[in-house]
Amino acid sequence: MQLQVARIGKPHGIRGEVTVQVLTDAPGDRFVPGTQFVVEPASAGPLTVESARWNKDILLLAFEEIETRNDAETLRGAKLFIETEELDEDDDDEGWYEHELVGLDVRVGDTVVGKVSGLHTLPVQDLIVVTSNEGKEILVPFVEQIVPEVNVGEGFILVTPPAGLFEVNADEGTKPETGSASGDKA
Repeated sequence: MQLQVARIGKPHGIRGEVTVQVLTDAPGDRFVPGTQFVVEPASAGPLTVESARWNKDILLLAFEEIETRNDAETLRGAKLFIETEELDEDDDDEGWYEHELVGLDVRVGDTVVGKVSGLHTLPVQDLIVVTSNEGKEILVPFVEQIVPEVNVGEGFILVTPPAGLFEVNADEGTKPETGSASGDKA
């Protein structure tokens, strides 16, 4: 299976370098010279890293196959993938990859409240993107106190949201039922 590690942005300079949106927590390991990526669309690749450097907070890559700014422009929006067989087996303790989570049912107790539709990896904490049964997008902090169980084998994650998490993210008029019709809370 392939794992997306970056998306190519705009060209940088005249020698064919490109900016990349990094989608991995180990860029120092993933973008070393000689690393070859599978590219989507396939017509743009494969690509082999010639050099990688940081310009402030932006990663710049040069590829052996790309020599000019015009060549680099054709890569804009392309996705870079690695084969997951290349990953170390001990990475399981490091966290979850988006492709492992997308499509899992999201449960609060025994009730399915939606499906995982994405994962935002952020510097402070990750956020799970949940598409509710009503079709609304809800961001759930991916921390053990709120997501105590991820069970890929059974196809679900268990969420223990603090009061209001799902309601705050829902549009007015489409809030999920949380109590009786009279508004009493248990």
